Amino acid sequence: MKYEIIDIHPHIISTDTERYPIAPQHGHRSNWSATRAVAFEQMIAEMDEAGVAKAAIVHSSTTYGHNNAYVADCVAQQPKRFTGVYSFDLLAPDALRTFDYWLAHGMGGIRLFTGGATHQSDGSWLVDPATFPIWQRCADIGMTMVVQTTLSGLPMVAELAERFSTVKIALDHCARPVLDDGPPYAACAELFDLAKYENVYLKITPRTFDLAQAAPGGADAFFPRLVEVFGADHLAFGSNYPASAGPLKKLIDQGHTCFAALSDEERAWVWGRTAKVLYPSLAD
Repeated sequence: MKYEIIDIHPHIISTDTERYPIAPQHGHRSNWSATRAVAFEQMIAEMDEAGVAKAAIVHSSTTYGHNNAYVADCVAQQPKRFTGVYSFDLLAPDALRTFDYWLAHGMGGIRLFTGGATHQSDGSWLVDPATFPIWQRCADIGMTMVVQTTLSGLPMVAELAERFSTVKIALDHCARPVLDDGPPYAACAELFDLAKYENVYLKITPRTFDLAQAAPGGADAFFPRLVEVFGADHLAFGSNYPASAGPLKKLIDQGHTCFAALSDEERAWVWGRTAKVLYPSLAD
């Protein structure tokens, strides 16, 4: 069976630092963006080689802060093949105006950091009521929220999933699960508990692949369990390329290996169908 592959977590970095100046959030640039940056044109070439049909390009806050211009300009070139997942300050007084600006410039989703980037915090701002108007706007128009967090942030995710039950929430890197104990993955109990919320989705990335392959039972045990708990229609692939070292085809091949124990139908959902649910513009 041939799967349509949609990547919901690649990053792109421009070589034109005058047009797109480096201004990382909190002043700390990610190492990968400085040492193995991939521009839009190279990303397209690698997608073509790897058989990736479409992508939701995730803006790099650790390169450009809240200036989403590079991804926006690239999405505008091929809006049928790409959408953008942007970042901005939800606590800013003009956040709704900023939302509308980026919505008009190719924004298909919003990404929020509570941990796992170059700057760490307790992430408590995530549930600050001042952010709720943005969540409500997402509910009104059907926009996905992407949350990068670790297991410690899951109670906040649960709170938001319940409060905004119609907003789809996708967790980066499966929230970096702890798999050291192997099946049935007791350390994942809090993560698995989020499956009761129909609006919670998980991104499976190479970081997830690596954790699963290194854990007792390997990928053939973990991914069927993840499908059993959440359903394949709530799981989606994201390459994290080039933050995860490529080339992109290597990461796709790793995914095929990791998903070997899944059925054809399950793989079809993880590789592409769930992405179309999260980002409807990619379903056209």
